[in-house]
Amino acid sequence: MDKSLLFVSGSPHVHHDESVKKIMWSVVIALLPALLVSVFYFGLPVIYLTLVSIGSCLLFEYLIQRFLLKGKSTIGDGSAVITGLLLAFNVPSNLPIWILVVGALIAIGVAKMTFGGLGRNLFNPALVGRVFLLISFPVQMTSWPKPTPIWSCGADVITGPTPLGILKEGLGKGETVSKLMDSMPGYIDMLFGEMGGSFGEVSAIALLIGAIFLLIRKVITWHIPVSFICTALIFASIFYFIDPVHYANPLFHLVTGGMLLGAFFMATDMVTSPTSVWRMIVFGAGCGLLTMLIRMFGAYPEGVSFAILIMNALAPLINKGFKPKVFAK
Repeated sequence: MDKSLLFVSGSPHVHHDESVKKIMWSVVIALLPALLVSVFYFGLPVIYLTLVSIGSCLLFEYLIQRFLLKGKSTIGDGSAVITGLLLAFNVPSNLPIWILVVGALIAIGVAKMTFGGLGRNLFNPALVGRVFLLISFPVQMTSWPKPTPIWSCGADVITGPTPLGILKEGLGKGETVSKLMDSMPGYIDMLFGEMGGSFGEVSAIALLIGAIFLLIRKVITWHIPVSFICTALIFASIFYFIDPVHYANPLFHLVTGGMLLGAFFMATDMVTSPTSVWRMIVFGAGCGLLTMLIRMFGAYPEGVSFAILIMNALAPLINKGFKPKVFAK
């Protein structure tokens, strides 16, 4: 026997036809329904911003890998494309292009490549870029165009607050939830995406279609998104039943803001989330709890991005604290 054919490697010894590239492009496919709905409601700027974001992430990763890390180019694995797509999904459709390029530089240069690239980053790169932009350019990042069908693309862009923004501002002025709901889109409109917000997060239906695709393809598991959403809904339900005058019902929190986008497409990032069932459940529950705490009692109307980044930081601690039992022990 030719001994050169014998290879010894570490576990796990599992043969599978999946690859990083296939997984990444599956996520891209899953995000296409939300992208198409965004184009319908916010027009051609969605396409411009998406292409600029993806192109910037690819360019920065190539330049850093080639000239600073002196390594082989990694832009072909699809991870920079996902980062660019998710970063674009987390900004308003009227954001100046140069600001989005800055966000791409932070996402790739600081949150990803500083740690050594894919598989080594501690935080979700797209969320780091988004939070940096929100803190650095709060006016531009909170100027939300109102949705208008694509055939109205030539009309003047009208901006307005998001449903979560209306709720936060109104409650701060002492108004009741029921009165504030009269000035918001109906639940059907919010479900399909006819409301202000980051253009990739507005359509709950489109995001759920993409999420189902990922679950069927087994790119993600149900543990993080279900524990995320259930914890957030339970928390919202408790306060709603105690005081419905000052707290919105759970369905409102589910279909507004970035909860579905965050739960299915960002909290499930394999690199920055825990690695076993109970760890993932704890991680998702922490995301849901922090999201609602920030939404209800924090300064920002939205809390998904901050919640996921905080839990990214706690993921190593969760991995150590919730170790599975050793076989036969």
